[in-house]
Amino acid sequence: MGDGGVSAVGEGVNQSHVLFDRFVQATTCKGTLKAFQELCDFLELKPNEYRVFYHKLKSKLNYWKAKALWAKLDKRASHKEYKKGRACANAKCLIIGAGPCGLRTAIELGFLGAKVVLLEKRDAFSRNNVLHLWPFTIQDLRGLGAKKFYGKFCAGAIDHI
Repeated sequence: MGDGGVSAVGEGVNQSHVLFDRFVQATTCKGTLKAFQELCDFLELKPNEYRVFYHKLKSKLNYWKAKALWAKLDKRASHKEYKKGRACANAKCLIIGAGPCGLRTAIELGFLGAKVVLLEKRDAFSRNNVLHLWPFTIQDLRGLGAKKFYGKFCAGAIDHI
């Protein structure tokens, strides 16, 4: 249906916006994956088409909240080191563990143009991960839109998540 569809959710409410908000606000692993799949299904997107997925998602999801995230991702992707997503275009990478380091590595490899598969054995966010973040790490995660997904990111007196 794409971004233009008005749904039964309410008069004038765009279903793709509702689904994007559900995805961003999900608090469980299963909920995040389910919301992402529902968004992709609604927009008729196939995430496994990794070379064109992001560009198709951007073109179909015309929502100010998503555009704020796209702006951050596009700014990062424009860095010369990534060679416009072609630096590792022929690489296939398997990452085991979707903890903070695994997720960040997957993002970096994606910017480089690699095909990335990320495996995680847990189906719930069950570990009490408390990370101290150095200033350069905070800037890195902010540049990737961390506050878009977790509004309380580094909001306290101590720089941790």
